[in-house]
Amino acid sequence: EPRSPCCCLAWGLLIATMNLLFFLLNLLLMLVIFTVVLLPTIVVVYFGFQCHSQVLHSSARYCKSILDDSSSSALIILGFVIMSPLIVVAMAIYCSLARRLRLLVCFQPYSLALYKGGRWCHRGDGGPCCARGCSTQLRAWV
Repeated sequence: EPRSPCCCLAWGLLIATMNLLFFLLNLLLMLVIFTVVLLPTIVVVYFGFQCHSQVLHSSARYCKSILDDSSSSALIILGFVIMSPLIVVAMAIYCSLARRLRLLVCFQPYSLALYKGGRWCHRGDGGPCCARGCSTQLRAWV
């Protein structure tokens, strides 16, 4: 049966807040994984731009003794070339971790706010919450 308008609004706010928290958790996890995996690219491109004479032209000792303009350009090119495979690796790591933790199943439908009787339940295998009536075979992707 449908909920009252006030109760529907309160449940809708609760579900929206919970979905926002799960979204922020997914975003934080993705940010951490991409930062760690892309760190070599970030470092290589940073040193390439820092030591190039037409970009930043740092007066650091390693820029004067080790890196000239051609080696700085090579670092910049190398950084952008290795970025593509590392992005694929980072996305694969995030997807496998999100699948293992079942983070994408935690989002709740707004129909829980509209009708009484819908509640959260725990799966038998210790997985995250899901709406009543969810299949235990539910997957975020195949």
